[in-house]
Amino acid sequence: MVTGKEKALPEPAFPFWLSMTFPPILLFGAWAGGGWLLVTPLYTWGLFAILDRLTGPYGENADPEIPDERLFWYRLVTLIWLPMQLALIFGGVWIATHGAYHWWEEIFLMFGIGISSGTVGINYAHEMMHQKGRVERWLGDILMASVLYGHFRSEHLLVHHSYVGTPRDPVTARYNESFHRFFPRVLLGCLRSSWRAERARLLRKGRRVSDWANPFWRYAALEAAMLAAAALIGGWQGVGLFAFQALVAVWQLELVNYVEHYGLTRKYLGEGRYEHVQPHHSWNAAYRATNWLLINLQRHSDHHYRPNRRFPLLQNYTDAQAPQLPYGYPVATAIALIPPLWRRLMNPRVRRWRALYYPEIVDWSAYKTARTPMPKGAS
Repeated sequence: MVTGKEKALPEPAFPFWLSMTFPPILLFGAWAGGGWLLVTPLYTWGLFAILDRLTGPYGENADPEIPDERLFWYRLVTLIWLPMQLALIFGGVWIATHGAYHWWEEIFLMFGIGISSGTVGINYAHEMMHQKGRVERWLGDILMASVLYGHFRSEHLLVHHSYVGTPRDPVTARYNESFHRFFPRVLLGCLRSSWRAERARLLRKGRRVSDWANPFWRYAALEAAMLAAAALIGGWQGVGLFAFQALVAVWQLELVNYVEHYGLTRKYLGEGRYEHVQPHHSWNAAYRATNWLLINLQRHSDHHYRPNRRFPLLQNYTDAQAPQLPYGYPVATAIALIPPLWRRLMNPRVRRWRALYYPEIVDWSAYKTARTPMPKGAS
């Protein structure tokens, strides 16, 4: 399905290279020290919230059949990010453990690096893990290992995309669930569901969980290598600072996940079956500046409808085709941290969504994600 105004080519590649501004901004903050170390989160949330207001929404769609060969400059930005992220993380660990920073400056420094790892690194890993090429998938795995969240690939590909909007997806935020309850629940739930999904996959192939084909061996080895590097650079303090930036990055990831599907559920058809995933099962956002930074992640409705579509070709959906967030991710995620404001903003929109797409459902108490009947044999 192509929606909105069509054109043959996607937007120019240059704006999608905005991630390249993170290294100089982080380096400036590290050089200046003090309150300047907070320039990265202020840049990420504050400036892009303003830019979204100035640039407005962008609804044009590229031809989704454009071949990969014509997308070189779009793909390149994701392919070259890994060495920069590793340099930022381990360079930050070295500066924090060998410099003359106060303890709070060390925290601010690694917080800013974690914002970069989460905003750019995890987002690029997400783009690459959806592709078929082995190189891109390996780059994605290494990026996820740098934030100690390697199992995200298994959870995202085998669980989230299959079961979004159902009880089997821990990442679907429930109606009225605050982010502060969602976050600890999803940390445990994603680890558990990804392990179960890989175990089931191996069993279907007649293999044991201990088989080397289990990607958890790879996740563990890569994460152990990251922790060992942090220890060599900064000892136990370096390990702690590395783990802190990883937590910040994962917090960023799950904050976005919370916003992307809050309160949206797929209709239960009985006998363990749910309707197919449709564009209206994800919140869409067409704000231009943030989509540049996040390589069209906010076109999330189309991402779930066509998961393997590369980011320049993701399609925008109108109000009549998918639910729309009132703000881009920088503002929406900030509001999500204040549950009363979030519920005041989003709960009426969820109720309108229910009335629009499922007017036949009168009693939604039976459709609370936690209580919807589970498919037979679900683990």
